[in-house]
Amino acid sequence: MSRIALSDAMVRLLPATEDLNALEPTRAGAADLGREIALWPIEALRGADPVMGLAVLMIVALLAGEAVRRATGLPRALGAMLVGALASPLALGLVARAELDPWKPLLDLAVGLLVFELGTRIRPRWLRDNPWLAVKSVAEALLAGVAVTLALSALGVAGSAALLAGAVAMAGSPVITMAVVGELRPRGQVTERLLVMTAVNTVCAVLALSIWQIAVTLDADGFEWQPVAAGVLYALCGSYLLGAFAGLLLERLSRQIRGTGLATLQLALVVIAAMLAAQFTVSPLLSLLVAGMVARARMGHRLQVEPQLGSGGAALTLLLLLTLGLLSTLDGMLRLWPLVVAIIGARLLAKVGTVLLLARPSGLGWRQSLGLGLALQPASGLTVLLTSATLGWPAGLPAPPAEPMQALLIALTLLQLSGPVWLQLGLRVVARESDGRPD
Repeated sequence: MSRIALSDAMVRLLPATEDLNALEPTRAGAADLGREIALWPIEALRGADPVMGLAVLMIVALLAGEAVRRATGLPRALGAMLVGALASPLALGLVARAELDPWKPLLDLAVGLLVFELGTRIRPRWLRDNPWLAVKSVAEALLAGVAVTLALSALGVAGSAALLAGAVAMAGSPVITMAVVGELRPRGQVTERLLVMTAVNTVCAVLALSIWQIAVTLDADGFEWQPVAAGVLYALCGSYLLGAFAGLLLERLSRQIRGTGLATLQLALVVIAAMLAAQFTVSPLLSLLVAGMVARARMGHRLQVEPQLGSGGAALTLLLLLTLGLLSTLDGMLRLWPLVVAIIGARLLAKVGTVLLLARPSGLGWRQSLGLGLALQPASGLTVLLTSATLGWPAGLPAPPAEPMQALLIALTLLQLSGPVWLQLGLRVVARESDGRPD
């Protein structure tokens, strides 16, 4: 802003009077004026164009991430999400959630890039060679869901709402996990198992949410379960087929392309697969996860994937982390804290306990298992949002009770914002995995 415009803005903040000499400022008046001057940049940003405002917040998030990293040693992703939380209606209210709509295609692409990268890091043969790893992956997801369901039921939450919260609690956060792993660059058994188990518990959560929707329809009067079951089956099978096709197509086209063109090819196929998933109403999350796994299984070591598919993907990841912070909510925390504590505590005990219980059969030490259990704690609402967007909600079906759902959103917010801390604690502090390269 020019000096003239700034002066005009400052003049408007001053009291209008004919005789400034007759004005006798008081301490309260000076304090109010100082407060208005201090808040002027915030008010200016709040009134800015939504696209420009979010772009400015991205720069602030980038700087905040660096500051957090240098001051505390924690991952930069934490700083980006905290900036989003401060700019959200939860705090300063700089960006309304409705203003994120123009950015939705880019956010979907960012999720797709990270989920595809997660899929390429998974080798299905490892699950066949180590069946106890497959058992542990499924068991920690199921037991986390059961523990949260029982904890909420003990506090008087209705059965359907408790089951829904349990299904959501199964999933980790592929987005936060891949963003932080890409920054910390840890290498070892714990990191590889973390990626496998994050993929498996995400799939388990999607399946559980699908089954929950069918069960709720069965319970409701006047609703037929067959159309709902057919829609769920279509979404799941369609997601797998689309992902398998994208993975096979990547393997075929990669034979004709070398060098830097491979990253462009991968990015283009992710965009196409995400758009087709939206058009055919199947799950983009499952489709791109399957695409990465199929490509890895077919290509083996020939498949080279840059973290976040290059610098463009890194910018999209920053935007996504900022958006996760913008979607934070703590409304009703003081009233709903028993439910929030029950969700977080039951999920923590179930995931850590299951990993420790099956440590020896799956070939992992106690210290490594504890680190793995802690690293599995990050969560976000993306799984339920993407799944509900794919499966839809039958018209006329009663909505879940408001209080348990708000408690679930608060718990997801806390697990999401603390996700980078859990990952660094589990991978670097407890499991002591690092590649030794400087940041």
